Amino acid sequence: MTISFRKMEPKDAAAVELVERACFAIPWSRESFWEEAAKKDAYYLLAVDDEGDKVIGYVGVWLIFDEGHITNVALIPDYQGQGIASAMIKNIIAIIREKGINSMTLEVRPSNKPALKLYEKFGFKSVGRRPHYYEDNDEDAEIMWLIFKGK
Repeated sequence: MTISFRKMEPKDAAAVELVERACFAIPWSRESFWEEAAKKDAYYLLAVDDEGDKVIGYVGVWLIFDEGHITNVALIPDYQGQGIASAMIKNIIAIIREKGINSMTLEVRPSNKPALKLYEKFGFKSVGRRPHYYEDNDEDAEIMWLIFKGK
């Protein structure tokens, strides 16, 4: 299996929607991804299985002044546990730093231990919680930040 990474374009919205539906109880719509791909202040990185030319995952970031806000990280379950999510995070951090971003933030479910471990691996630190953040089960969100040191 060969995985490559590339920027999402509006034409990728349908494929990204399939990943979204495989990963989340309340998925974003195809239209949402089409709009996100067209924004200048957003960057979505796709993971593509080159053997089938299939979008298998993505990470999205909103660029807000000098901060990056990770909107979602999703990887089709069959591809999890192979280091692909880690590669996506590593790549998006490099891309965002090249754009002059000084810090990144995200919200994650406290019950999502694999995701927490992944973000901590890259230096994200918990700074608090957003109560009742997730609509599907009223779970809080752990707020995490990564502050870049130097350029």
